[in-house]
Amino acid sequence: MPILNRIGDYAPEMTQWRQWMHRNPELGFACHKTAAFVADKLREFGVDEIHQGIATTGIVAIINGQGAGETIGLRADMDALPIVEATGADYASEIPGKMHACGHDGHTTMLLGAAKYLAETRNFKGRVALIFQPAEEDGGGGEVMVQEGIMDRFDVKQVYGIHNAPMHPTGSFHTNTGPVMAAVDEFEVKVNGKGGHAAAPHETKDPVIAAVAMVQALQSIISRNHRPTDDLVISVTQFHAGTANNVIPAQAVFSGTIRTFSKDVRAMVFRRIAEIVKGHEATFEVTAELVFDEGYPATVNHAANVDFAASVASEIVGGENVRTDAMREMGAEDFSYMIEARPGAYLFLGQGETADCHHPAYDFNDEIAPIGASFFARLVERAQPLDRTP
Repeated sequence: MPILNRIGDYAPEMTQWRQWMHRNPELGFACHKTAAFVADKLREFGVDEIHQGIATTGIVAIINGQGAGETIGLRADMDALPIVEATGADYASEIPGKMHACGHDGHTTMLLGAAKYLAETRNFKGRVALIFQPAEEDGGGGEVMVQEGIMDRFDVKQVYGIHNAPMHPTGSFHTNTGPVMAAVDEFEVKVNGKGGHAAAPHETKDPVIAAVAMVQALQSIISRNHRPTDDLVISVTQFHAGTANNVIPAQAVFSGTIRTFSKDVRAMVFRRIAEIVKGHEATFEVTAELVFDEGYPATVNHAANVDFAASVASEIVGGENVRTDAMREMGAEDFSYMIEARPGAYLFLGQGETADCHHPAYDFNDEIAPIGASFFARLVERAQPLDRTP
C-alpha cells in the first residue's frame, strides 16, 4: 500500500501549513502562535477534545474511534532553533535569528495530516492522543508533559514519534531496537590557581597547565575505563583562560558534552571525571569546581513496538525501504521521557539529499509529509482495528 489516497489529497494543504510554520518559528516553551495555529486546525478537523496549556504551550488532542479500546499516542515537536536562516526560500523565517532548522514544522504538519484523516474516517477502535510538544531543542518539553501527567490523564498505552532524516533516501524509514539515540549531559570545570607574571611561573599555581592535563586525562575514560565495542563520546568543546600573553591567569575554565546509551556507563563517566579532576587538584596544587548538567536520557525503543511500526512502514513505502538494524545516533531526543513512561518506538524518515539538521541552509522536504502522515494514521488503524466480523 502506498500513502493513503485521502492523505495524498491533502498534500498541497499540508505544504501550506508547513510553510506558514516555517515563516513563524518559535523557541522553547514559547510556541504560542504555533499552538494556536495547531488548535485552530484541530477544531476545523472536528477532533473530539483539545487540551491546551500543557507544558505551557503543549497540546493533547483526542479523536475517538468506533467502539471501546485503548489509547495510542502520536507525538510531534513544534519548536525551532536560534539560528539565522540561509535557505533563500520564499517562505523563509520572518523572525530574525530564529528558524525551523530541524524540521519540527514538518513533524507537526505530518501529525496534523494524520489528525485530519483520522477525524474524518475514524476507522479504528478506542482513541488516539495527538501530542504536540514544545521545547524539544531546549528545556525538555517532553519531560514536562510527562511530569504533568499526560500518559495517565489520557490513559496512553503506547506512543510513537518520527524524525526527518537528511541524507537518507526520500521516503525510507530506519530505526533499531533498544537505544536509538543517546543520553546527553554537559559538564563544566573551573580550575582555580594563583596567577602571576609569565616570566616568574614558579611563583604561580598555573591553572592552565592543570586544566590542559585534565582535558587530556578525560579521554582515558574512553580508552581505559570503557568497553571498546560500545559507544561513548566525551568531547571538551570550550576552553577559556587568560587575557594577555605575559600573564598566567588565576583561573581556567573548560566544558563539554557526554553522550552515552547505558545508565551504568553514564554513572561511570560522572564518577571518573570527578576522580580525575580531584586527582589533578593535588598534582598541580590548584582547586577545581566541577558541575554536571544532566540532560535527556537515552531514547530506548521497545522491541515489539519497533517490529509493529516497521510492518506498518513497510505497507506505506515497501519493505525494501524499511530498516530495523540502523546504527544508533549520538544525538539526543526528549521523546526519551515519553518512551520511558510507555512502550513505543521512534523512527527516522528519510528526506533525501538536503542540508543536515541544525544547519542554516536546512529545510524540511514537503514531499515526505504525506508519507509520515500516512504512517501515523495507519499505525492507529493497525494497532486498534475495527471488528469487521458480522
